[in-house]
Amino acid sequence: MAQAYIYDHVRTPRGIGRPKGSLHEVSACELATQVLRALAERSSLDTALVDDVILGCAQPVGEQGGNIGRAAVVNAGYAQSVAGQQVHRFCASALEAINNAAGQIIAGASEAAIGGGVESMSRTYMGADSGAWVGDPWVAYKNYFTPQGIGADIIASLDGFSREDVDTYAVQSQQRAARAWEQGYFRDSVIPVRDILGKVLLDRDEYMRPETTVEGLGDLKASFADLGAKAGFDTVAMFKYPQIESMRHVHTAGNSSGIVDGSAGVLLGSEEFGNKIGRKPRARIVGFASIGSDPTIMLDGPAPCTRKLLKRLGMSMDDIDLVEINEAFASVVMHYMREMNLDPDKVNVNGGAIAMGHPLGATGAMITGTLVDELERRDLNTGLVTLCAGNGLATATIIERV
Repeated sequence: MAQAYIYDHVRTPRGIGRPKGSLHEVSACELATQVLRALAERSSLDTALVDDVILGCAQPVGEQGGNIGRAAVVNAGYAQSVAGQQVHRFCASALEAINNAAGQIIAGASEAAIGGGVESMSRTYMGADSGAWVGDPWVAYKNYFTPQGIGADIIASLDGFSREDVDTYAVQSQQRAARAWEQGYFRDSVIPVRDILGKVLLDRDEYMRPETTVEGLGDLKASFADLGAKAGFDTVAMFKYPQIESMRHVHTAGNSSGIVDGSAGVLLGSEEFGNKIGRKPRARIVGFASIGSDPTIMLDGPAPCTRKLLKRLGMSMDDIDLVEINEAFASVVMHYMREMNLDPDKVNVNGGAIAMGHPLGATGAMITGTLVDELERRDLNTGLVTLCAGNGLATATIIERV
């Protein structure tokens, strides 16, 4: 059985996902195109060697729909023979794309593939593709549907996390991200996004607020309290979880993931592919797994998914040197660390989506690249990437340095 190796990765900076954001004028296809071009240029890559480009997208509608993977391949000037596809596992889409690419290589179906993702949140809207799990009342009823923010507050209510707890975690994310940028940790992996004239629009994550304090966050209004009370979602949550006496609405815009635009890609291939392009692999995909979890909370899947993967590989958390878990909400990461008995100094060491933002369909590839870089920087061996996803889903991947 072949091995799937990571040879390179790049990402765009994350632009504020509003019309005022620096990347608003750039379509999702163009964001992905610039990532694909950078991957090809950095390796002087004959793109005909790439069998497939798999891009995740969490809102695959409008200009982000219609198989944006193939559209970006053509737009980037890749060889006509390169296939393209789009995958959708909500926030875990890009990691799923990487896993699918690795699976093709391991199975011998492809010699090389790119896995990644893209999301232009300033040019679409959250929930554009919600479908039956939200829009069909009977399906939503059977799922005990609540929005993700309510799910995050359910976790806080069940685990006893206070407002100060989640705000403290958010400040730590901001501080770690600011330090990483100051130290140049993202310098080799973040490519500038340019307009049609070649002018640089953005070369640094735009969403960050390094001046954030716990006291300042404490002044923010809880984002989901009114929604929970007026729309009845608190009642749904407490009916599903009767042990909750009252909901702790602790999540705000300051301790939740930021709405941003961005794209990322990871170049994977077999050993033979590396020989052809004259590059040594940087890491190996050890294994991956996905899982379904409670659709009401919908955010607590990373722990059981990690356990599933570790068991399959005959490993334990003692074998994992660093962890990247998407910071969908502060309680998600805090719950995961508690469940897996993790040292916080091993988790999201360069900050996460609370500080830098969460371009839904791209984040999995972004944090995979961050993990590869940080393992190399610290001369460590093995890392794990995991994300929760909508409707009770999670995906996890383990990589090791080569």
